[in-house]
Amino acid sequence: MTKLYIHAQTLIDGISDAPKKNQLITIENDKIIQIEDYHEVNEDVIHEKVVTPGFFNCHVHIMYPVGFGANKEFTLMEKAFYAQKHCKEYLESGVTFIRVVGTEENYDLQIKEAIENHVIEGPHMYCAGKVICMTGGHGWQEGIEADGKDACLKAVRTQLRSGVDLIKMMATGGVMTKGVEPGNAQFTVDEMKVMIEEAHKAGRKTATHAQGLQGIKNALYAGIDSIEHGCFLDEECLELMKEQNTFLVPTLCAPQCIIDKGVENGVAKYAVDKTLKVKDAHVESVKKAYDKGIQFALGTDAGTPFNYHSNTAYEMELLARLDISNMDILKMATINSARCVGVEKDYGSIEVGKQADLVCLNENPLENISNVRKINRVIQSGKIVIDNN
Repeated sequence: MTKLYIHAQTLIDGISDAPKKNQLITIENDKIIQIEDYHEVNEDVIHEKVVTPGFFNCHVHIMYPVGFGANKEFTLMEKAFYAQKHCKEYLESGVTFIRVVGTEENYDLQIKEAIENHVIEGPHMYCAGKVICMTGGHGWQEGIEADGKDACLKAVRTQLRSGVDLIKMMATGGVMTKGVEPGNAQFTVDEMKVMIEEAHKAGRKTATHAQGLQGIKNALYAGIDSIEHGCFLDEECLELMKEQNTFLVPTLCAPQCIIDKGVENGVAKYAVDKTLKVKDAHVESVKKAYDKGIQFALGTDAGTPFNYHSNTAYEMELLARLDISNMDILKMATINSARCVGVEKDYGSIEVGKQADLVCLNENPLENISNVRKINRVIQSGKIVIDNN
């Protein structure tokens, strides 16, 4: 049995409203077995200034290379090598768990298997595989196109047979699919309801790309577990989300990175134009949702233009600009995200019995959220996977 002792001068455990001082965390194999006031032990102890749970990113596209113009195309081999690079970048940025919400041909499941078999290094993964969309809808190029309840039911069952961890569907159009509008509803309530019910029957969570108001409402009427983006939220949406315990994954990074770089850096003009239409409403919707007490999970939509897989911290910084408290942001990035994904029994907080996924920081993120970038070590399942010391 391998034991690891961590002295946290400041411990942010993901569940408490205030940090704890001078705590000794004992890890055995991959689990946290004890947390107590610091005292000397007859073993080597790793001393750290600040320790938090490993971060989550609940909305990523693991195979999408970032930083290239819209006209750049990649072979499957290139995408595979980039995916390996992205997996390492998540660990280096303190992200020990990702939820992949769309890849062509369910390749994310193969990446997950490669990580679990120690072929490559990477975070824990939950995978949606191919998204489900209406014919010609957002994401049709890599998704499963389905129209009507029977076809939607078959699409979900096909994905469940493939072994996906969640079902991702497209309630509205989106910025990155040419010729569709983000505000337009796509799937009907009945179509989404049959997909959600089938996923739940199999013990899987559901998530939907939903930007426009009517599409968001359709998804909520159908019983969706998480709204991704949520650019246009009205009072009815917020009431339904509160009542149904629906998570919001705002992905503020996605539009901000498009606007930061623009056409001059190779972003497609249609994507910039559509982003400008939704950005202000998106920010206002996030503010209203936070004020309403809606549960947030953290996701960046990494893989969209100039939205780097190494930059999960940017989402935290954008949330902080909206006067969301740093402690709440850290909970969004840890225990709230674990609840959204459905893995809170094992991940998302520093508690006895949970997986030992920790981020050791050189500065306190409660003082400045950008301090989540100042990583000293990352521990995943009880092993030091990143050591900048």
